[in-house]
Amino acid sequence: MSRSGGPVLHGDPPGGRRAVAVWGIGVAVYFVAVTFRTSLGVAGLDAADRFQVNASALSTFSILQLLVYAGMQIPVGLLVDRLGTKKVLAIGAVLFTLGQLGFALSPTYGTALVSRALLGCGDAMTFISVLRLGSRWFPARRGPMIAQVAALFGMAGNLVSTLVIARSLHGLGWTATFVGSSAAGLVVLVLTLFLLKDHPEGHEPPPVPKAGPAFVRQQIAAAWREPGTRLGMWVHFTTQFPAMVFLLLWGMPFLVEAQGMSRTAAGELLTLIVLSNMAIGLVYGQVIARHHAARVPLALGTVGATAVLWGSVITYPGEHVPQWLLVLLCVVLGACGPASMIGFDFARPANPPERQGTASGIVNMGGFIASMTTLLAVGVLLDATGGNYRIAFASVFVLEAVGLAQILRLRTRTARREREHLVASRVEAVHVPA
Repeated sequence: MSRSGGPVLHGDPPGGRRAVAVWGIGVAVYFVAVTFRTSLGVAGLDAADRFQVNASALSTFSILQLLVYAGMQIPVGLLVDRLGTKKVLAIGAVLFTLGQLGFALSPTYGTALVSRALLGCGDAMTFISVLRLGSRWFPARRGPMIAQVAALFGMAGNLVSTLVIARSLHGLGWTATFVGSSAAGLVVLVLTLFLLKDHPEGHEPPPVPKAGPAFVRQQIAAAWREPGTRLGMWVHFTTQFPAMVFLLLWGMPFLVEAQGMSRTAAGELLTLIVLSNMAIGLVYGQVIARHHAARVPLALGTVGATAVLWGSVITYPGEHVPQWLLVLLCVVLGACGPASMIGFDFARPANPPERQGTASGIVNMGGFIASMTTLLAVGVLLDATGGNYRIAFASVFVLEAVGLAQILRLRTRTARREREHLVASRVEAVHVPA
């Protein structure tokens, strides 16, 4: 057992400065992808004017992006296991750069929609690749912290959209802003091609058998059979989506239309979610790295706190919710992203290195499926109730209840399976010749 509380596994990569440098390139790709992904959030009004579309058509951009992202997770996981991190990250950088450039130059709504789908496809290739890169360059006990720091840099990309792209749109205009930002994609593509390596010397993964339909089915089935993979998916499903729904689409309308806030004040509350996410992510990563048993309590605690604050806001008796309660809600929503990263820490020890990408893809689908479902549910309920956010936002509790039931069902089975894996790894280490 390491001093950090996690098991020391035979054959762990050494980590060190070189690992940080190589992993940092992968994180830079993810950072740019998130910047491109969230750039629409600050350009929504400009996009509506440019393409002459209503709110429903505008929301299609976000829903399509999530749909492509979620649908690509298992294929991307298989690609990472088959091709390695460098190739998949390079393909992703090409796709999301072309998507951002196409969005900048699109003359019509249809071509802009295709560009966002292309961007979503490239974006989908980044986070799983970064997780795989971290597992190949750092010891397993560092996994929770590595995942949280990667997510933190992703949220920093969100801040770039809020602080830089928003100002650039008003100063330089649509085309110059999005064409200029796409240059960042070219920079990280060059870094990936020339400086990134899949793994350190002496830690080559075992050869992957020839891929075919049978192999793909076996890879997915084997990952799914592990209770840790399924628990990870449901943790991701249950924890991520409330903040995603609030940040990606419905937070701003709720704060402005239902709460009577100015766009500036509402934007500050959305920024608070991002800042809270970054701070809490560091705390969660440190806690889990030192106390592996804290994973389930942290996930359940985040779900419970989110439900309490969400319920307090939508059931508040007055017409407008007090400012302090909205601030508290946004701080708690900031914990949703870090809590969703815990899902990967259940799947990681449950699967061998050659199946890590596939397992991570299954986990990563969870939150985005929940987010898409809730985005649509809130929109339908708003239309059906004449804009009643209290009723529409209550749909969050349905998905939280489903996910919570699955977490409680799988946690004991996962803990038992992890103990079996740990015993097997210790036996293997004892029998390896010195």
